[in-house]
Amino acid sequence: MNVTPLSPPHRSGTSPVGAADLVYVLDDDHELCLSLAWLLESVHIRTQCFTDAGAFLAAFDPDRPACLVLDVRMPGTGGFRVQELLNAEDAVLPVVFVSAHGDIPMSVRALRQGAVDFLEKPYDPQRMLDVVQAGLRTAGERYARRAARRAVEDRLVALSSRERETLRQVIGGVPSRTIAKRLGISLKTVDAHRARIREKTGADTLGALIGDMMRCGLDQSRV
Repeated sequence: MNVTPLSPPHRSGTSPVGAADLVYVLDDDHELCLSLAWLLESVHIRTQCFTDAGAFLAAFDPDRPACLVLDVRMPGTGGFRVQELLNAEDAVLPVVFVSAHGDIPMSVRALRQGAVDFLEKPYDPQRMLDVVQAGLRTAGERYARRAARRAVEDRLVALSSRERETLRQVIGGVPSRTIAKRLGISLKTVDAHRARIREKTGADTLGALIGDMMRCGLDQSRV
């Protein structure tokens, strides 16, 4: 059963953790969902609660910075399966696992698969707030990096296959004369490719473009 929107009203004001101010709560315990929602709303954090994995996955917006508080054991689709599905979609959603029956192997598995924390029920309210707020900061950082990477990738879309190959060589530190030999073209053509790369991507220099790519985690294999 999807229990969003919640009864506690969202309070006006700026979130203490910036743009990422939404927390999804997925737990089959309806009362726990509501209790956690009230706790988070008390510090101006929006919540959307779900007691069913399918409802959460249908409502989840991958393009909005958010954090997920996720129960390990639920009827049907459990928490680890939800985490696997999110990972398969390359979601950058920080996950905080909670469980009333947690153990070390379970927490290790969760963290290895990318969870940011693992809390045992009943959890300390202040500890939960601290973990969620850290998760929201992580969400903001991850989404900002992804947005920057997508912006650079969009700049590369217009490049031809030969221009892409030239750029890969430049990223690898290969001099223009060597690029010409490797690609079987003239030095003048290499210079023309370099100029078109700058023009199409709006870069002042290839060095500046490559710097943007490196900061976003894009290398030769992603050109």
